[in-house]
Amino acid sequence: MRSERIEFEGHSGAMLAARLDRPEGKVRAAALFAHCFTCSKDLAAARRIAGGLSARGIAVLRFDFTGLGHSDGEFANTDFSSNLGDLLAAAGWMAENGLTPQLLIGHSLGGAAVLAAAPDIDGVRAVAALNAPADPAHVLKNFGAALDRIERDGRATVTLEGRDFTITRDFVEDVRAARLTEALGRLKAALLILHAPRDEVVGIANAAEIFKAAKHPKSFVALDDADHLVSAGRDADYAAEIIAAWAMRYLDLADEPAPAGAPEGVTRTAEAEGGGLRQEISVEGRHRLIADEPESLGGTGMGPTPYQFLAAALGACTTMTLRMYARHKKLPLDRVACDVTHAKRHAEDCADCEKPGAKIDVFTRRIRLEGDLSDEDRASLLRIADRCPVHRTLEAEARIETGLET
Repeated sequence: MRSERIEFEGHSGAMLAARLDRPEGKVRAAALFAHCFTCSKDLAAARRIAGGLSARGIAVLRFDFTGLGHSDGEFANTDFSSNLGDLLAAAGWMAENGLTPQLLIGHSLGGAAVLAAAPDIDGVRAVAALNAPADPAHVLKNFGAALDRIERDGRATVTLEGRDFTITRDFVEDVRAARLTEALGRLKAALLILHAPRDEVVGIANAAEIFKAAKHPKSFVALDDADHLVSAGRDADYAAEIIAAWAMRYLDLADEPAPAGAPEGVTRTAEAEGGGLRQEISVEGRHRLIADEPESLGGTGMGPTPYQFLAAALGACTTMTLRMYARHKKLPLDRVACDVTHAKRHAEDCADCEKPGAKIDVFTRRIRLEGDLSDEDRASLLRIADRCPVHRTLEAEARIETGLET
C-alpha cells in the first residue's frame, strides 16, 4: 500500500494527524479506522488491517484523536462525544476528497465510537467493531482508585500502558451518559463483531450484548487467543483477512477496468510491509492472495512461495482443460484432481549442459480421474493435459518486458 500523511480539522478546530493508506491500483472503496482508547493510528493492528484492505482496493484513513499521537489539542479536554465529533470530521474530510467511507472499523473504545457515529455518517454500508465494549463507560474500569480522585477533585492523572493521562470529571460524566443501544437501533449497515474470548480488558460478554442489540445483517468472529490490542502479527493479519473478506460482500466496489491488450486485467504485487518478504497480491482488484517465503529463508511462511503459485497455475489449468474437454466430448468424468510438485534437477539434455552444475526446472503432475471412463478415454485425457495453456507457456519461450513506472 502507499501511505501518505494528511491533516484535517477535528471537532475543536485542532489539526488532527492521519495516514491515508491507498491501494497500489484503483481505489474501489474507502474505509475509516478509529483506534483504541489512548492508542494511536500507528498501532500494529491498525497498520495490518489497513494493509489487508488496501490489497483489495480499499483506501483506509486512520487518524489520531484530539490530543493523542501526532494530533494537536489537549487530551484532557476530550471525551467520548468529542471522539464522535472527530470521527464525523474525518468522514467529512474523506467525502470532500472523493473518498466517502463505506466501511467503518473501530478498535476497543474506537469500536464503540464507530457504532455510535455510524448512523450519522452518510454512505456507510458496513461497520466492524474489534474488541469493543457494549457500554463506553467500561473504560472507567481502567482508572482504578484514580476514579474517586477524578470525581472529587475534577481531574486526576491516570497511568495507562506506562503513560500518564489527565482525565477530567467531564470525561467520566460524558462516557457514563453514552449509550450504544439507541445507535445500534438506528444502524442501517451490516455489522461485524470481532472479539477475543480471552480479552482481559474488555470481556467477551460485551460482544454478546452488542450482537443482541444489533439488527441483521450481523456477524460474529472469535479471535481465539488474541490479546486486547491484537498485538501478535498473526492475530492482526487474521483480523484483517476476516474484515476484508466480509466487507467485500457489502461494499459498492468500483470496477478496475483491464488495460488495453491485457484481457485478464492486472495482477499487482506489493510488499505487505517495507523490508519484508511477504507480498500482497491483488488480481483484477478483486481477488487477494499472499506470497511469502519460509521462515528459514527470512519470510514469515504465511503464504505460498512464487514457485508454489506457478505449480498451482499449472495444476488449475490442467484440471480446467480436462473438464472442458470432457464436457465437449461428453465423457463420464465425475471428478478430476491434479498434484504438482516442482524441483530443480541436474540437466541431462539442454543447451547449457556444458556449464558446471546446470539445472532445469521440473514440474511433476499426478492426475486423478474419477468416473466410468474407458482406457481410451483416460489416454485421451492424459494427452489433452499437455495442451493446457500454462503447460505450453512453461515449455515454450516467453518474453518478459520490464519497465519502471515514472
